Amino acid sequence: MRFESAIRIAASPQRVWEVFSDVERWPEWTETVTSVELAEPGPLKVGSRAKIRQPRLLTALWEVTELVEGEYFVWASRSPGVRVTGGHWVEAAPDGTLCRSTIDQEGLLGPLMARLTGKLTTRYLALEAEGLKARSEQR
Repeated sequence: MRFESAIRIAASPQRVWEVFSDVERWPEWTETVTSVELAEPGPLKVGSRAKIRQPRLLTALWEVTELVEGEYFVWASRSPGVRVTGGHWVEAAPDGTLCRSTIDQEGLLGPLMARLTGKLTTRYLALEAEGLKARSEQR
């Protein structure tokens, strides 16, 4: 099951990427994340792991599985019967930047989790997009 959001941001792709990829600062601009703790300091790279706490969700350990600097990163979290994959894309657009986020829930219990958390996931993606827009457009 896939959930997706997209938003246009009146800022350069470089600026949006700086905000989006600085995951430890997400709690500053989105109410959907309480804390992010990277296992190793520094910029994200394939293999980076982060412990993320979110309201109404269990604490999860996410690992970056794909990353192209300035363009996108994908990370995944596993729990018994479910693999959740989150994607984050930044693309140049004529009026600034197009940013997309996805959440895929897979595995034996993936469809059940998608039904149980679908409304929350959709709401969180929208709130994160709005927060990213506001933070990226700040001067």
